[in-house]
Amino acid sequence: MKKKGGRKILGFMVKEEKEENRGSVEFQVFSFTNKIRRLASHLELHKKDFSSERGLRILLGKRRRLLAYLAKKNRVRYKKLISQLNIREQ
Repeated sequence: MKKKGGRKILGFMVKEEKEENRGSVEFQVFSFTNKIRRLASHLELHKKDFSSERGLRILLGKRRRLLAYLAKKNRVRYKKLISQLNIREQ
């Protein structure tokens, strides 16, 4: 995720970052996905970093619960989000 002039550069998250946007389920899942990808690349280099591995599992659980909530409340938004973030459906 790159920042350019206060805007986020990623296909669907081009809107300016505002307070009301941070609380949405989509933004939270997007944020967790970025953290998960960063931690996964870190763990490829540092295989014995068990503290980071635990943090990764916690983030995965939080993201899974948010996605389950979104799938239950609005299936269309859920499908759109997982396709945009390139997350497989579970």
